[in-house]
Amino acid sequence: MSTDAILTNAPGTGATRAPAPKPVSFRIVPTAFLIVYSLLLALGLGLGSTYWILKGDPPFGSLSLGPWKAWPALGSTSADPYMRAILARRGDVPLAIGEGLGFTATTDSEGRALDSACTYRVGADTPAARLWTLSVYEQDGRLVRTELGRNSFTSAEILRDAQDRFTIALSRSLQDGNWLQLPPTGRFSIVLRLYDTPGAAGTGLTESTFPVIERVECGS
Repeated sequence: MSTDAILTNAPGTGATRAPAPKPVSFRIVPTAFLIVYSLLLALGLGLGSTYWILKGDPPFGSLSLGPWKAWPALGSTSADPYMRAILARRGDVPLAIGEGLGFTATTDSEGRALDSACTYRVGADTPAARLWTLSVYEQDGRLVRTELGRNSFTSAEILRDAQDRFTIALSRSLQDGNWLQLPPTGRFSIVLRLYDTPGAAGTGLTESTFPVIERVECGS
């Protein structure tokens, strides 16, 4: 009996054997290749981020008052490298601090992007300044080209009411009073430049003194 038990439990010649593990192979990547790959990756990320920054607005030093945004240091000697690089790319000549300050709006007062398919009213007051201009720019940064050849107003020529307040209509179709024609399609921006203003350094300015940008209707 004990002999039979021993023969039964002993592994036979027909028993299934587990497959032998495959040898693990390691691929050695040359150190020079890793260095070159890292350098190219860093270069691509650096160039990509630089292009993205230069394509937009300066990332630092902005002043926002409702839909209006400015960079007070843009025309000063303290402008950071990003500001200078963006100005060089655009070919812009900003107002110096002693000359005034420029504000740009790309949305209405409710935060909606400015669209040439809509009609807007801009008014009715501006911060104290010896002179101001309000201009309309296309999405690519060029002044809007219109049939009447007008793309801006100055404080000296604009029509005002009895309270010395104004309203400027922005639309593709003709409007009464102060009217600036918008481009046929696409987004646009409004630039308000204040010349010889006490707030040229960006101090003492409040949102309540800036023009409200009201969207009247869309699709007209």
